[in-house]
Amino acid sequence: MPKDDKDLSKNEHYKSDSHYLRGTITTNLEDPITLGVNDVNKELLKFHGIYLQDNRDDRGRRLKKKLEPNWSFMVRIPFPGGVCTPEQWLALDELAHKLSNGALRLTTRQAVQYHEILRDNLRPLMRRLDAVGLCSMNGCGDITRNIMSSPLSDLSPIHQQAYAYVDAIYQATLAKTNAWREVWLEEEHKATPPGVSEEPLYGTTYMPRKFKIAIVIPPENDVDVFSQDIGLIAIANGDTLEGFNVSVGGGLGITYGEPETYPQIGKLIGFCPADSVVELCLAIIAIQRDHGDRSNRKHARMKYTIDDRGLDWFKQELQERVGWDLQPLKEFSFTMTGDRLGWQKTQNNSWHYTWLVENGRIKDTENKPLMTGIREIAKVHQGEFRFTPNQNLIIANVAETDKAAIEELIQQYALDHLQKHSLVRRNAMACVAFPTCPQAMGEAERYLPSLLDKVEEIMQSLDLKEEIKIRMSGCPNGCSRPYMAEIAFTGRAIGKYNMYLGGDFEGFRLNKLYKENIGEKEIFTELRTLLKHYKNDKKDQEHFGDFVVRQGYVSMVKDGRDFHG
Repeated sequence: MPKDDKDLSKNEHYKSDSHYLRGTITTNLEDPITLGVNDVNKELLKFHGIYLQDNRDDRGRRLKKKLEPNWSFMVRIPFPGGVCTPEQWLALDELAHKLSNGALRLTTRQAVQYHEILRDNLRPLMRRLDAVGLCSMNGCGDITRNIMSSPLSDLSPIHQQAYAYVDAIYQATLAKTNAWREVWLEEEHKATPPGVSEEPLYGTTYMPRKFKIAIVIPPENDVDVFSQDIGLIAIANGDTLEGFNVSVGGGLGITYGEPETYPQIGKLIGFCPADSVVELCLAIIAIQRDHGDRSNRKHARMKYTIDDRGLDWFKQELQERVGWDLQPLKEFSFTMTGDRLGWQKTQNNSWHYTWLVENGRIKDTENKPLMTGIREIAKVHQGEFRFTPNQNLIIANVAETDKAAIEELIQQYALDHLQKHSLVRRNAMACVAFPTCPQAMGEAERYLPSLLDKVEEIMQSLDLKEEIKIRMSGCPNGCSRPYMAEIAFTGRAIGKYNMYLGGDFEGFRLNKLYKENIGEKEIFTELRTLLKHYKNDKKDQEHFGDFVVRQGYVSMVKDGRDFHG
C-alpha cells in the first residue's frame, strides 16, 4: 500500500473524490462543446459499465481535419451466470436497433455489450434496461465484475444448486451506491445516515483494480476457473453440492516490454463448505481491497499481492478474517473447456440448444439472419437464454412439447450450422479489438475468421481432425483469455502478432511465447510446420498443447512467474 496520498495513482484520487462514483457525470453529459466526457468521468463511467471509445478506422482522417474523435460509448450489461429472460432479450434486441449499431456482442464473461452508442442515447438505453430488470453497474471498473458460472444450471442438480451461489455472490458484491440510478434514471439523491458507509464492502476507493469470480462444475472448465481472482470448483456428493475447492490469484493481463507483468494461474488453497462460500469471497475481496497495490495499476491485481507476500501469508490473513480454516482439497478433474453444441437433455426432461456465435457477435448478415432468428425464438420461448463463457448462446429450458416449434425456427432461419463448423472453429475466441477498442494494437474479431479459414485448409490437407484451442486478442490485456490457449495470438501492430503455444486443453496451465511480432506469412509457415509435425508424431489422444510442450517447442508454464523466462 502507498505510504501517503502522493503515492496513490490518479485513479485512486478520482474514486475518493467522486462521491461514490457520481463525479460530475450528470453535468458532463450536458456539455455542448464535446460529444465525449472528461478524463475523470471517463474513468468513473467504467464503474457504470460504460467505456468512452472512438472509431479507430476514422481516427486518422478526423485528426487530419482537426476534428474531435468520433466519440461513442460501449455499454456492458452483466448477467450473473449468463442467464437472460426472453423479455430481456427482446429489450436488448430493440435497443440494439434503436440506439446502437444494430448488433449485440456476447462477452467471454457472460455479459452483453453494445457498441457505438451516442452520448445522448445513454439515458434512454439505461431507462429501458431498468424497465426489464437490467443494470450496467459493475460491468467494468475497479470492482467485482460479473459472476461467471457453467451456464447450464438445470443440466443436473449440482448445476442448479451451484447457480444459487452465483446470484448470492453477485448480490453481495454489487456496488451499493445509488449513483447509477441518480445519473441515468435521474432519481433524487438518497442521503446516507450519519456513521453509515454508502459502500460497506468497497469504501470510497473501491478495489485497486478489477476483481473476477467464477464457479465451475467439473468435468467441464468452461469458465477457465484458474484465470480468475477467485475460482470456485464445485464438489458434489451424489446429487448434493458439498462446497467448493477454492483457487485464488489468477489473472491474465500483461504489458509488453515489462516482464514484471505476467499472466498467472490461480492457486488452490482448500475446500470451503457451500454455506460459507459467500463469507469467504467477501473476506478475500477485503484482503485485496486492503493490501492491493494502489500506486502502480499494472501491479494492482490480486495475483501480484499473493506472489509478493506469499501464499502462506494470504491463507493466514484469510483465516484471521473468517475465524475458521479451509478444509483439505477434494478430488476433481476437468476434461474440456468448450461448449457442447446442439441439443442437450437435462435430468428434469427439458432441453437446451447451444449454437456457436462466432466471436459472440449477434447480427444479421446477408446469408445468416442470426439476430432475426433469435428474436423470433424469444417471442415464443418459455424458458431462458444463457450466454456461455465461450461467447455462445443457449436456448435453455425448452419443454418437450415446445422443442419441435423451436427446432422449426432454428431451421427456418438457418441457425443450425453445427456441421459447417470445424472442431477448431468451435473452440476459437477473439476479443473486439478494432475498430472500437481504444487498447487494440491489432485486429482480432475481424481477422480471426479468415485466419481460421486457412488453418482449416491446412488441417484438411493433413487429414487432421483434432480439436485445437485457438484464441486471439488485439492487445496484451487478454480479454479472450489467450494465455490459456493451445495456440494464441496477441496484437502488436496492424498485421503483427505475438504467437504463443502450449496451453493445455483442460485449463490447468499457461502457454508461452513462441514467436514475437510476426505477420501472416510467418504465422502460416509456422502453423504448417507445427501441424504437420503434430499429425505425424502425436500420441494417441494427445492434445496439441501437450504435444508442443513434449516436443520442446516451448516449456511448460504452471506459474506465471515463469511466463517470460
